[in-house]
Amino acid sequence: MSWQCQRGCESGGTKRYASAEDARRYAEAFDKEDRDDLGRRAPLVGLLPLRLIRALRRRRKT
Repeated sequence: MSWQCQRGCESGGTKRYASAEDARRYAEAFDKEDRDDLGRRAPLVGLLPLRLIRALRRRRKT
């Protein structure tokens, strides 16, 4: 598998995996936007209001 930075920082590289399935699985795991998890992996104190809002929304759905 090979990769390059999409933001133009010119970093990248290659790595060999035991199988194509392993390479696909790792590629999917790393091909995520950090914004997808905003509020779940947030610092405890800094984004506490966001965590509370998320908890309230989840509670209302159940």
